[in-house]
Amino acid sequence: MEKLIKNIEHCVALPLAEQVQYQTGQITSKTLAQNSRHSLTLFAFEKGEEISSHESQGDAFVLALDGVGKITIDEEEYLLHTGEAIVMPATIPHAVYAEERFKMLLIVSFPENR
Repeated sequence: MEKLIKNIEHCVALPLAEQVQYQTGQITSKTLAQNSRHSLTLFAFEKGEEISSHESQGDAFVLALDGVGKITIDEEEYLLHTGEAIVMPATIPHAVYAEERFKMLLIVSFPENR
């Protein structure tokens, strides 16, 4: 049977934040799963790095794993701290900025007919 969640060990309790590493001046990512309905990706942002405003066809759930990130949704800003989560609704412009080093898990759920 094909593994749907990749790039991390199965049947092992893992510290999720340690599965993606910070790199100076960069955003690093590790895709765990991706298909037509869902995407699961870990991100590590060095302080000051950002993903500029864009839209997605799916609802995006962000879980902060480390640090502080500024999430902008439709021009409103939210600070997300370790352990907190927020949903960025589909088709609404959103962006992510690392106020300090910031790691997050991004889960995007897409509609059936996209």
